[in-house]
Amino acid sequence: MSAQSAKVAIVIDDIGYRASDVHALELPGNVTFSILPHTPFGKKLALRAHAQHKDIFLHIPMEAENGKKLGPGGLTTAMNEADIHRSLTSAFAEIPFALGINNHMGSKLTKLYQPMAWTMGFLKENQLLFLDSKTSAQSLAEQAALDFGVPVRNRQVFLDNQLTEQYINLQFNELIAQASSNKAAIAIAHPHPETILYLKKLIPTLAQHNIELVPLSALYLLGNTESVELISAE
Repeated sequence: MSAQSAKVAIVIDDIGYRASDVHALELPGNVTFSILPHTPFGKKLALRAHAQHKDIFLHIPMEAENGKKLGPGGLTTAMNEADIHRSLTSAFAEIPFALGINNHMGSKLTKLYQPMAWTMGFLKENQLLFLDSKTSAQSLAEQAALDFGVPVRNRQVFLDNQLTEQYINLQFNELIAQASSNKAAIAIAHPHPETILYLKKLIPTLAQHNIELVPLSALYLLGNTESVELISAE
């Protein structure tokens, strides 16, 4: 791979509720895994991925506009600073080698500066990273991270909002285009059987485009990547 190659990170999140999530560990290359806290299989799969020297993040549930149930470890607008820090402390106690967090849902919470500031305060104190999943175009998470000196990146592409080969191919091509234009790009996908099947075929094709798959943490060492407002349907 050329020293001038573009770089992409692919984050598989929503890991922890299903035994079948283990198949995500079969993906080739430096895939990053984001684990839902306090889930039946989360810690076990995090340990396995960590043993494979993969980057591990925590996929922290945050309050959504649609009021969808968050599950354990969720952050809500009803919480104060102590509540948020207590919840994050508990999540990292379960998986202490996690490098940072990204938001699960969060279209409501990430638009509010104060809870994002409290979250970034915790991350700064613990020298952790933040990835904004960008479930809202109005997210203030990046601004709060910058204000607190927390290393931050934004997701550019969701790969599998639809579980068809045609759609995932289309989104993977968008990831390639983003990386080629901006020298770096971040994609998020999920441990659906269809996603794993197609990504096993697609990831090896990155080299044909002079694109290197890197751990997510590697992209925090680069300059700022361009952010594209592609919003998830929560």
